[in-house]
Amino acid sequence: MTPLYALNAAELAEAYADRSLSPAEVVEAVLGRVEAWEPHANAMYRVHGDAARAAAAASAARWREGRPLSPLDGVPITLKENLYTAGDPAPIGVAIGDLTPKTEDSPIAARAGEAGCVLIGKTTMPDYGMLSSGRSSIHGTTRNPWNLERNTAGSSSGAGAAAAAGYGPLHVGTDIGGSVRLPAHHCGLFGLKPSLGRVPIHPPFMGRAAGPMTRTVRDAAMLMNAITRPDGRDHMNLPYDPVDYAAGLEGLSARGLRIGLIRAMGAGLEPEPAVVDAAVAAAGALQAAGAEVTEIPSFLTPDMLEGICRFFEARSYNDVMALTEEQRGRILPFVAEWCTWRAGTFSGADVMAAYMQVVAMREAAVQAVAGFDFVISPVAPIVSYPAEAHSPSEDPHNALAHIAYTVAYNFSEQPAASVNWEFSADGLPIGVQLIGQRFDDLGVMRLARLVEQIRPAQKAWPEPPSRLR
Repeated sequence: MTPLYALNAAELAEAYADRSLSPAEVVEAVLGRVEAWEPHANAMYRVHGDAARAAAAASAARWREGRPLSPLDGVPITLKENLYTAGDPAPIGVAIGDLTPKTEDSPIAARAGEAGCVLIGKTTMPDYGMLSSGRSSIHGTTRNPWNLERNTAGSSSGAGAAAAAGYGPLHVGTDIGGSVRLPAHHCGLFGLKPSLGRVPIHPPFMGRAAGPMTRTVRDAAMLMNAITRPDGRDHMNLPYDPVDYAAGLEGLSARGLRIGLIRAMGAGLEPEPAVVDAAVAAAGALQAAGAEVTEIPSFLTPDMLEGICRFFEARSYNDVMALTEEQRGRILPFVAEWCTWRAGTFSGADVMAAYMQVVAMREAAVQAVAGFDFVISPVAPIVSYPAEAHSPSEDPHNALAHIAYTVAYNFSEQPAASVNWEFSADGLPIGVQLIGQRFDDLGVMRLARLVEQIRPAQKAWPEPPSRLR
């Protein structure tokens, strides 16, 4: 039998409805899983044990009375630390962060609560959500459950580890350059960066999105039904589209699909053969099923990648230089060096030139996908890197060389997802990235579901070290 903590959201909804399971039983199993894994993975910033039990009891009563709030009523969920929840501080991964408890739920937390989801707790993130690692000056090091010596990537590091470790079916991260898709790739998950504004977020920012990180595409689709509902606090919120993501997920045929394949981006880190091979194999499987696959060159230039790197550096430089010298000494030295080594010399013309490269990158990404239904590429240029590393390059002067495959779609506002394809020779996950036209979030999820069905056999999910002795 599948352990209770590993049941997916659809299975839980069915079991709650026929009363073969109670949310209280499931939440207790998930909390036990958290207790077993946390000494090793360090995925959680705060665990809401008592509150989760109380919420599960309330959900159980609603199911008994036949009035659940939604199919997700009683389903466990975790939220990234920076997705504010009333009563929880949100230090944004840094040791000098504000520890004042938030007074209201952010849009995603509010929508999850309205659907009846049971909040297990808040997951970790690195300093300021930058540099794509599991390293944080306040949370410590979050480790990849597939191999504790390897990195989860970030910045949704805790969400990636929590999903891989089995802390229930639903997890939400945020993504401004790859921070949902990169941990999904490294942790063997499905991760969706929706179209900008599809999932309301607060505070909003150019390129910033929030999306589900789950073991299955169906779980993400069920969650999208809840978290896409509108919220006026997000001034970038798209007009609400009441599509049923779960109902519309199945049935996409590869026959006739026009798919572009990008092997290498020509900027940033050189891709390892294993990640390119996975993308080529996924495209080949779709072609064998009837799709028309065309290999296309990269649209990203080194100048575009350099422009977004300078943009991120300037943004973080302003935050860090507003700190006192004592405060700056408490954030990760790698992060402080990354955002200050040159940004202090940027002129207004330099920053504007960097921004114009971001605009050019946006235009190029939209045009590259325009002739296709979808585009496939690697998610990251590497399979893995050490858990203690701050970025794959471990060079604060070139810290974002690994985001070339992902970052453009944040600023082009296109939906992009990572879905696991296969595993490396040493057992680590390798994802592939699926990119769609602007606003076609359901289409990307439908393609991901098809890929999920035709991919090679998957490995069993990892167990905590104590279970392996």
